Amino acid sequence: MQLHLERPDYQYFLRGADGDHALVNERSLRSSFIVAPDALIEDWHLRDITALSVADLEPMLALDPELIVLGSGATQAFPPPATLAACLQRGVGLEAMTNAAAARTYSVLAAEGRRVVAALVFPTA
Repeated sequence: MQLHLERPDYQYFLRGADGDHALVNERSLRSSFIVAPDALIEDWHLRDITALSVADLEPMLALDPELIVLGSGATQAFPPPATLAACLQRGVGLEAMTNAAAARTYSVLAAEGRRVVAALVFPTA
């Protein structure tokens, strides 16, 4: 069987992540960041998902997503209910999961051409 490397038809692809780092394209990132198929925002200030405020959502919402995939680190954590409600009021879904699951989910949705944004948090970075 012959194998072929296929590159996505969008600019930023998330190859994988865990609680310590993520691989975006060929770059290893170790601090919190936001990624969309056509945008990468590095060194996002957030270190704790449970402290995610509505103001913290603004860089993600500016990318006009239909869904935000929120990676909380090595273990799953959830943002405050008011933050979830603010997304729903704007018609944007928000799903919290581990960084590894967020990377997989983002990759599938981006490959489908969905308007997805992933925000991955690294608590110790």
